[in-house]
Amino acid sequence: MYLKTLHLRQFRNYFDQKVAFDAPKTILVGNNAQGKSNLLEAVELLSTLKSHRVGRDRDLILDSKPIGQIDATLERQTGAIDLALTLRSGARRTLKLNGEPLRRHLDFLSVLNVVQFSCLDLDLVRGGPEGRRNWIDRLVIQLEPIYAHILQQYNQILRQRNALLKRSKEIRKAEFSEGFDKMRFIAPESPEPENTQDLPMPNSQCPIPSSELALWDAQLATAGARVIRRRDRILERLMPLARNWHRSISGSAEVLDVKYDANIEVGAELIAKDNLEGVRQAFLEKIQKRAIAEQFQGTTLVGPHRDDITFTINNTPARQYASQGQQRTLVLALKLAELQLIEEVVGEAPLLLLDDVLAELDLSRQNQLLETIQERFQTLITTTHLGAFDAQWLRQTQILSVVAGQINRF
Repeated sequence: MYLKTLHLRQFRNYFDQKVAFDAPKTILVGNNAQGKSNLLEAVELLSTLKSHRVGRDRDLILDSKPIGQIDATLERQTGAIDLALTLRSGARRTLKLNGEPLRRHLDFLSVLNVVQFSCLDLDLVRGGPEGRRNWIDRLVIQLEPIYAHILQQYNQILRQRNALLKRSKEIRKAEFSEGFDKMRFIAPESPEPENTQDLPMPNSQCPIPSSELALWDAQLATAGARVIRRRDRILERLMPLARNWHRSISGSAEVLDVKYDANIEVGAELIAKDNLEGVRQAFLEKIQKRAIAEQFQGTTLVGPHRDDITFTINNTPARQYASQGQQRTLVLALKLAELQLIEEVVGEAPLLLLDDVLAELDLSRQNQLLETIQERFQTLITTTHLGAFDAQWLRQTQILSVVAGQINRF
């Protein structure tokens, strides 16, 4: 696939900017805060309908204007495709594919496939679990667009269940507080049974009917099992590719292992056999074990929203013990594996977005990445200077200057 044109209107710091991509590799050069990353963010939105930087559409629109627009022309093996995304600060976004409005976001997802590699990805190893969950979720959506609906469904159920548990906790807290206030006026030397028997105690049962909570338990387990299965399935396909890339970059000196660390006690054989019901039952059993803790804390403690992904190098946890160089090698191997996996599954090479990341890599890792790119992947690169690039490589590259939301040939 090849991104031919991009048109940004009232998006971030771009008022009305058209860009035509004339070469497989494009470098966007300019000082910080000029709009280089904003352009890559627009391409990311066209692919996943999500930004890794903000969560609200109003933050993507120029100067609080009501509407922002991203249009693009994409060339795929099946022919040219026109993509259009309209962002609204006070209403829902709208999507068009070849000029036709789409009711379902699923029909837009992954028409354009991208792999983004930014300096923020270097925190993937030592950062928190949420970052690793977001990373695998973005990859799964690109390979299985239906997963976006599955994940949305799970998060909706999770919010409803959390609201129920929170309400239960607040009712129980209010009852106990009321009972405590009453006990202060009862003489301790001669308490009357009729004065104390109706007072709520701290260990009183959940005031929410168990049947209502059980209904949400069942829905959470069903949706959560589908999330776990798809995450693990993609990770199993990615792992051997990442391991091979890691071995190549490290000179066969290190062995990488990647494991999906599920929050529930579920055997690997259940997921391997695609046993959705088995995973669901394990989910429900864990919910029962954590029921008292959930009622006490007023939130859901079981499910894929608490899962993690663990990386080990030579059987040593990378998060705790990997050096800075080892972390960079690991993340680079993951990104190269993403490129390879998407190409294998989709049948076309995805776009590669490199956002100020080359400066974070040493010369050896830079060369490994640039050699892999060659003419195989269309690549958009942001940088503050051109000194890191080989002169011959630059001659085959389109170079654009970005200054205050204005893009011109360098």
